[in-house]
Amino acid sequence: MEKNKKDDSSQPKPEGTKHAGNELYHDIKIEKKQKLDDETYGKLLRNLNIELVKLQEWVKAEKLKVVVVFEGRDAAGKGGAIKTISGCMNPRICRIVALGVPTEKEKSQWYFQRYVDNLPAGGEIVLFDRSWYNRAGVEKVMGFCTEDEYEEFLRSCPEFEKMLIRSGIILVKYWFSVSDKEQEKRFQDRISDPTKRWKVSPMDIESRDKWVEYSIAKDRMFAFTDTKISPWYVVPADDKRRARLNFISHLLSLIPYKDLTQKPFKLPPLKKDTAYVRPPVTDQTFIPQIY
Repeated sequence: MEKNKKDDSSQPKPEGTKHAGNELYHDIKIEKKQKLDDETYGKLLRNLNIELVKLQEWVKAEKLKVVVVFEGRDAAGKGGAIKTISGCMNPRICRIVALGVPTEKEKSQWYFQRYVDNLPAGGEIVLFDRSWYNRAGVEKVMGFCTEDEYEEFLRSCPEFEKMLIRSGIILVKYWFSVSDKEQEKRFQDRISDPTKRWKVSPMDIESRDKWVEYSIAKDRMFAFTDTKISPWYVVPADDKRRARLNFISHLLSLIPYKDLTQKPFKLPPLKKDTAYVRPPVTDQTFIPQIY
């Protein structure tokens, strides 16, 4: 059964609800702030990156198993947030999992099976760029699963996550929330930029007309899977920079860690071996120096 909801009349209204005037209330309204300039953003992000490296070293030393799930609407900034935190970390410790469409073999397996194959070992952080929640979102809305499969997912997902947590996995789930106006702006920006056009898929275009359906699916997903043991954390993401900073800060607050990073040290002087004779430069093939 869906869990009881607390009275949150004083809180921002979630996606897909209606307000006075019987108009569709698309998203959470967040107070707009002045955009962070490059220098301020760079300094704040630098400080958080240092803390992420400390967390990385702690995870490695303590053999922790960390899973971070990134979900949200198309163009909500999930990919950028993932790149921001993974960019400063060791890819042998922090890896990204972004699974494609399941194969015919995978379709015949237990639904969670291909995600289980990508869970972390001790000393690893796994960032799921979309996850098993595909079934509660795109598969439900676009008709890629049956109603029975969808209902079974809602029943079994909380139990699946309880098993992960009982096994020692630290599971953190983030929902990146973006307004319909900002999403449209980002779509237009991607279409006009040849280096970003690949980010807009035919599925994204088709999904634009199903904003309300996705809102309803998201609300029902939260009703079943926003549990005390494995809550959803919503990231207001219309302001990309603040979303990244707030998200990283929150993630760091959830996992206690100590500073195990190596202290600064001096490099020994280079050894010069006079017996070495370098081969002629003409024996090597160099790339053209165009720039």
